[in-house]
Amino acid sequence: MNLEHLRILRTIVACGSFSTAALKLDISQSAVSRAVAALEAELGVSLLTRGRFGAHPTRVGERVLHHAETMLELRERIDHEVNLAKGLQGGRVRIASFRSAATHLLPPLLAQFRQRFPDIEVAITEDEPVEIEQALREGRVDIGLIALPRASDEFDTWEIARDEFVVLLPASPILQPIPTQLTWDMLANYSFILYNYAECTVVVLNHWAQWGQSPQVAYEIKEDSTIVSMVAQGLGAAILPRLAALPIPNEIQVRSLPVPLERIIGAAIVSNILQPPAVFAFLDLMRGTGLFAPNQKGNG
Repeated sequence: MNLEHLRILRTIVACGSFSTAALKLDISQSAVSRAVAALEAELGVSLLTRGRFGAHPTRVGERVLHHAETMLELRERIDHEVNLAKGLQGGRVRIASFRSAATHLLPPLLAQFRQRFPDIEVAITEDEPVEIEQALREGRVDIGLIALPRASDEFDTWEIARDEFVVLLPASPILQPIPTQLTWDMLANYSFILYNYAECTVVVLNHWAQWGQSPQVAYEIKEDSTIVSMVAQGLGAAILPRLAALPIPNEIQVRSLPVPLERIIGAAIVSNILQPPAVFAFLDLMRGTGLFAPNQKGNG
């Protein structure tokens, strides 16, 4: 059975006439008529009624068209897979990420991707979220890892991980046990080493302010690793995303906030831009969809 004949049949039914279908398909009306005649001759039934009010499917034509839709959809899927495979024989994916996601989220994903697509080059750069967004706009990177949600609608985004903000407390000099569940009043007794990183700091301070409290600030530090080291030396407490705090020394006590707080880590691409197959393949990996959906594992 000629799939092109089925595609012409579908178009005729959608358009309601042979002439309109011919215009849409950019072929002659006689070619449309020959395709339907050949299909009807092959099946031995009449698929369409023709009249002054246009062309409409017969009852058997409706049933045939239903199955034809499935056949055409399967063919489109086959074409998609073939084109994707052709595009995955090489290519490049450029990813920009903030440090903690680049350190803890991307390496296992990269190893899995390289195992399946060894010929695709993956470049990873670290930057601040604002700079990552600008790099996406300017086409210098394909995928950006940023905190969600974003105010702008110029990006398509997907959640890929959640990261809890944790309280890092120094060991007590008199070895008093620290309760598992903290209260805001307990936290008010500590001086804090503030993360001098606008996005994370604003989120934490706003969350804290909802409960009528504000932290005592002893230091403002840019590097998260420096903050962790200072907490370990008893210079204050800190609140950091868990990924940013890793690795956490044994002498530091880790607790959740009195009211838990998370940051959502997402992947972003520029909206309304056709991305190459390699980029979509890496997005599939991060989302666990498409080529990397659970039922696809072990294939290919």
